[in-house]
Amino acid sequence: MRSTGLAFVLVAALASAGASTRGVAATAPSLEQLVGQRLIVAMRGTAASAALLARVREGRVGGAILFGANIRNPDQVSALTQSLRAAAREGGQPAPLILVDQEGGATRRFVWGPPFRPAALLGLLPPARVRTAGKATADALKAAGVNVDLAPVADVPSVANSFIAAQARGFSTDPDRVATLATAFARGLADGGVAATAKHFPGLGRARVSTDVAAVTVDAPLDTDLLPYRSLITTGVPLVMLSSATYTALDTKPATWSPVVQTLLRRTLGFTGVTITDALDAVGPTHGRSVRSAAVLAAQAGVDLLLVAGSEAESDAVYRRLLGAAEAEKLPRPGLARSYARILALKQRFR
Repeated sequence: MRSTGLAFVLVAALASAGASTRGVAATAPSLEQLVGQRLIVAMRGTAASAALLARVREGRVGGAILFGANIRNPDQVSALTQSLRAAAREGGQPAPLILVDQEGGATRRFVWGPPFRPAALLGLLPPARVRTAGKATADALKAAGVNVDLAPVADVPSVANSFIAAQARGFSTDPDRVATLATAFARGLADGGVAATAKHFPGLGRARVSTDVAAVTVDAPLDTDLLPYRSLITTGVPLVMLSSATYTALDTKPATWSPVVQTLLRRTLGFTGVTITDALDAVGPTHGRSVRSAAVLAAQAGVDLLLVAGSEAESDAVYRRLLGAAEAEKLPRPGLARSYARILALKQRFR
């Protein structure tokens, strides 16, 4: 596709996603940028390496996820996130997304920040107080330069020995209450200018082991599991994380790279925001795939953001595999443009 054709597709996609189209015709992104903006990568240490900053500057990375090893204190995190933003500005790239898992309780990267209670205890509170907890969480994240929280968990732990329940990560076993409280927490994050992420679609509450360590199959109807996601989508949650499990009621493929799951999310439930994988470093190997292969399959299915939680070398190899697939037209440019537009709209909203 010629650059003028790509620019036309991108303008239409940006308008549909609600992003600004100013100057797009003159500055249509390169294929490298269309691919790179889809990558969320991890890093080593408490400061970004020169190599990572160069990748951000060149548009080969769309954002970073912070884990415990990257976090020492608020000032250090702020310096880290500022360096990533500065690199993007220097290269004329969109500001990066900076993500953390700040669900509550033990699942909390910022140990100094709320929510101090796990979701299971937040679930005992009225919705207004859960929304307040979401706002307080956003304030702590925003102050350190983080603009995406990989929360709330919208899964309903409805079976005995659910790993979500064992980790106290579910708000309730009642799907209606999960819907109410997950939505309240997401609204609180939005009140503070941080993007919420509903996870793990289409629901992981029936899993007895974590998808981080095993290939999980959910063999049950999903009607009640979908209730919280319906509520979150209706109220405008900006991101949805796809589960790494396989859902026999829908497909034989894991949700991460299932076009059927994408159709359920976008066409049936009407989600228009950004989708993100769970860590591809887990879903690939547990399903007999390399991380690079899993990334291509997820992108082909239409997932917008591809999360690589392993080494910087691994995430760079994923980028190169994706770029090769795009050059070979195994990732068609109209689809790349639509994902880019959704990601750009998210970045414009949550700076």
